[in-house]
Amino acid sequence: MAAKATRQAFGEALVDVGAKNPNVVVLDADLSKSTMTCLFADKYPERFFEFGIAEANMIGAGAGLALAGKIPFVCSFACFITGRFDTIRMSVGYSRANVKIIGTHAGVGIGEDGHSQMGLEDIALMRTIPGMTVLQPADEIETKQAVAFAAEHEGPVYIRLTRQKLPDVNGPDYVYQPGRGVELASGMDMTIFATGGTVHPALQAKDILAAKQIDARVVNVHTLKPLDEELILRCARETGCLFTVEDHTVIGGLGSAVAEVVAEHHPVPVKRWGILDTFGQSGGEKELYRHYQIDAEGIAAAAAAFYQKNIQNKAGIA
Repeated sequence: MAAKATRQAFGEALVDVGAKNPNVVVLDADLSKSTMTCLFADKYPERFFEFGIAEANMIGAGAGLALAGKIPFVCSFACFITGRFDTIRMSVGYSRANVKIIGTHAGVGIGEDGHSQMGLEDIALMRTIPGMTVLQPADEIETKQAVAFAAEHEGPVYIRLTRQKLPDVNGPDYVYQPGRGVELASGMDMTIFATGGTVHPALQAKDILAAKQIDARVVNVHTLKPLDEELILRCARETGCLFTVEDHTVIGGLGSAVAEVVAEHHPVPVKRWGILDTFGQSGGEKELYRHYQIDAEGIAAAAAAFYQKNIQNKAGIA
């Protein structure tokens, strides 16, 4: 099974969209070899702008370029770029500027760099901005198609990307549909909603749960905003038990988004699983996924416990 970091897939896709549209420009903040915008810089140096460690200035300049008719991709680590939330809120959001904001190295999956480099709050922040589309692809093919969509979409977009390599979860014929979740595996006992780096572990967790006689459905939520409410509510009706998992704080991310939908339209039990109101720490990516229990075994254990509790509550067992 192929595996590639979504930041790498993004860098390759950026070159492709740059070839197709001369209005695409790229802005980076001294991290081009990490965000992989160096690939675009090598190919189109006249359309690449290096801002140094000045993310707020980069975002403001990106907004100005967008309002002048360009399609700017402004790029940095997720924690650094969304750390300039006030500038994003006013210069991009309020202005409805056609800026594509790229946050790489998201989540604890970045590994040894530690908590200061880990974007764990970025989805929560970006979801609050009116008109902002929020995307988190789960593999190479999804990333490349998401980048192509962002370049064509009129309006601000935030794309969240990984440092670590992600195995493919989609086939070669996959067609990306913005705003539409993807049911990767069927199941009738419960639904596991996953996004980004946790999608593949969620699929592995399904097999572990099957050995416990729990039939779990797995859904890839690549678009956090606008959310596929129709799919979420269908899963709520059909399985009656929803479990979300993400490499992000459980406050304001995928889990919160799903819970908001069902609370308003079809209340069912929801368990939010991810980084549980704490900071990240330094370690290997696999070690950290295991520590925070967002690897396959951790997801399966938490999902099984939640399912059993739900069954007991239905049966009226204290």
